[in-house]
Order: sequence, then structure tokens, then C-alpha cells
Amino acid sequence: MSIAVASALLMEFIDSTALSTALPTLARAFAVDPIHLKLALTSYILALAVFTPASGWAAERFGARRVFLSAMTVFLLGSALCGLSRDLGALVASRIVQGLGGAMMTPVARLIVVGATPKDRLLSAMGWFTMPALVGPLIGPPIAGLVLSVADWPWIFYINLPVGLLGAVAVMRFVPRGQPRPDMGRFDTPGFVLSAAAISGLVVVAETSGVGLLPAWVQVALLALSATCGIVYLRICKRTGRPILDLSLLRYPTYRASLLGGTLVRLGIGASPFLMPLLLQVALGWSPLKASFVTLATGVGVLSARPFAAAGLKRFGFRTSLTVFVSLTAAFTAAPGFFGPATPMWLMMAALTLGGFCRSNQFIAANTIAYADVPESSTAAASTLSAVTQQVGLALGVSFGGMMLHVARGADGALTPDRFILPFVAIGLVTLLALPVYLALDKDAGATISGRSRTA
Repeated sequence: MSIAVASALLMEFIDSTALSTALPTLARAFAVDPIHLKLALTSYILALAVFTPASGWAAERFGARRVFLSAMTVFLLGSALCGLSRDLGALVASRIVQGLGGAMMTPVARLIVVGATPKDRLLSAMGWFTMPALVGPLIGPPIAGLVLSVADWPWIFYINLPVGLLGAVAVMRFVPRGQPRPDMGRFDTPGFVLSAAAISGLVVVAETSGVGLLPAWVQVALLALSATCGIVYLRICKRTGRPILDLSLLRYPTYRASLLGGTLVRLGIGASPFLMPLLLQVALGWSPLKASFVTLATGVGVLSARPFAAAGLKRFGFRTSLTVFVSLTAAFTAAPGFFGPATPMWLMMAALTLGGFCRSNQFIAANTIAYADVPESSTAAASTLSAVTQQVGLALGVSFGGMMLHVARGADGALTPDRFILPFVAIGLVTLLALPVYLALDKDAGATISGRSRTA
């Protein structure tokens, strides 16, 4: 069953990384400024952030298997529409449709695996479930590079269709139906609308700042609307029995540090998948296939960190691990800004591999300590809030990186290698802002789950 669900999720992770490789090609196909292609990334991430909070309630109310298959259908429809797009506006709209499906797929898939697997087999089942997140970033860029070398760009989206259909057949064959719960109570519609408006307004303002996509007065109005909706939500969520986003969980220091620190890190590294293809393919003139094998090094680093993370946490504890790895992550995030025509390919790959290794260790530690003090009854709510803040951080990171690149290239608009120094250094510095958050943790924070003995 876990393999069936994982096979269905694989296309989502491949799609996300494959699109980044194709951004320069899409810019030429649509005859638009390459910086504006960040809309294709942030629109999808924004849809994930907005609709993910509804996934848990929908799965319990209508049945996880039914919701998962419906989400797959929506994702595949969005993929087909992306391939049929002939301008940036149509692509962005299609990516939002994809995001609506993706927002329901991963959280509901986790519920399916956890709910239908005996506890003595859960570790093995979750190992298969997490495999797409590890394999997808590894094979996504080379697949995109290969497709773009032999076919036109729509095929990076059309390839999702056969993979998704096979995954749907596997889910229907191996995943039990489960029983919906009509007694779930009311969905927090006011909270959903207010949180969606607050998140959307914030991301749209960040996405359009400094690049002239919207008039200044529209941006100010959107920011005011976003702030108003956020304030109203903060007031009403305290009176809601089951709020769509339970902000009261921020009272737990380890959970608060995980969310705040993780969001700052994602603000920094979120721009890398957008900036790297432009650096390699536009500034350095590489082919998509050649560039994809360099960016694949990050995935190798991420994958190689998995066997060492638990042992490192047990030996050094969460605070030390987080502070060391976030510092290294910041340095390696800034490093590509100094890549130039004379930089050896092996050196680029080594820097990206080490960066992926440090980034993976940092996120494993941050994601694990989030649940150190959260009661078991609030785990689902904590997971939802964490997922939303992760997506918002990534979306704002892409926007920030695009704005820095727009500033760096100046009036002539050239995208030469030297113009990437400022954007990469800037996102490295933003990543480093998480350091004080992690230093403020207690030295024994999370000791009960890391297995490390408490210090005197």
C-alpha cells in the first residue's frame, strides 16, 4: 500500500524540480523576462499553502482514498493545462490548479499510510512513503534536461500523465476505501477564507515588489487587506473550537523555534531552484541537460545526510546541530554566486553536494524538534501549521531572490555571472538570520527524542 501511494506522489516531486530546470526555456518560449518566470514557481507554492489546511478535514469527512484520488485527478488536469499553456498567465493559472491537487495529495497520503498500517510495520511503511521526496529531486532535473534535449517543453508536464494514471490504478488496487466521518463537525470556513486572503496577499505583494508587475497603490491595498485579514483571524481563531491553523501551538518554545528558524532558512534557500537554472543556462550558456547534472548534486547531498542525522543529534544535541548546520547552510547557499566561466564543474558539484548535506541535516533536526513538546493530541494541527509556514517561506524566498536579481542586473537588464553575486549572498545572509533563533534554545532542548543524555 505504501508503495502504491508513493508511486502516485513521485510525479509531484519530479514535476517540482523538473520545472526549475526548464525556466530559461519557458522564458524564451513565452518571450518574457526570465525573472517573471518565478511566478510559475510561487503560484504553485501559494496554492499549496492556501489549500493544505483543508486536507485533513476533507480526508476525514469524505474518506482519505476518495480525496487522494480526486486530488490526483486535479493535479493531472493541471499538468495537462500547463502543457497546453501558450503564455505566462495561462501557465500560472494552470500551476494553481496543480497546486490545488498537490495540496491534498501529500498530507492525505500520510494519513492513509499511518491509518492503515500496524504500528509494528509503520517504520518500514514510512520509509517507502518518504522515498519520492528523496528520489524525485534526484531524477527530476536529469529527466527535464533529457526531455528538453529531445522534445519541446510541454513534455515536462505531459510526462506526469502516464505516471499519474499508473499511480491511480495502484492506489485503487491496493489502498482500502476507509470510512468517511459525516460527524466531523463544521469546517472552519471563516478561518480558511481569512487565512487564505492573508497568505495570498502577502505572497502576491512580495512577488510583485520591485519588478513593476503591479502599480504601487495596488500593492499597498493588497498589503493592507492581508494585514487586516491576518489580524481578524488572530482574534477569531481563539474562539474557534477547531481552527484551520492553530496558532496557540506557538506557545511551545521548541515548536516556535522550529517554525521561525525553518521559515527564515526557507526564505533563503527557497530562491536557489529559481536562481541556479538562470545562472547556469542564461549567464553561463549551458544546455539544460548539462545544468541538470550539476544541480543534481544538491539532491545527492540531501540523500547522503539521512544515515548520519540521527547519530549526530544523539551525539551533539539539537541546539549544537542546528547552529552548526544553519551556519554551513548559509555559506553554501551563498557560494553559487561566485560561480563563473572559469569555475571547474567538479568544484560546483562539490559545493552543491556539501550544501545539500548541511541543508538536509538542518531540516531533519528542525522538523524533528518541532514535536518534542507538542502533545500527541495536537500533532495533526502542528503538522498542518508547519506545512503551511514551510510553503509560505519557500514562496517568499523565490520572490526575494527574484527581487535581488532584478536589482543586481541594473538598467541594462543583462544576466551575466557577476550579476548573481548579490542575489546569492543576500539569500545566504537571510538563511543566517535563523542562527539567533536556534542559539536561544535550551541546551537540552529535545533531549527526550534525540536520545542524548541531559547535561548537568
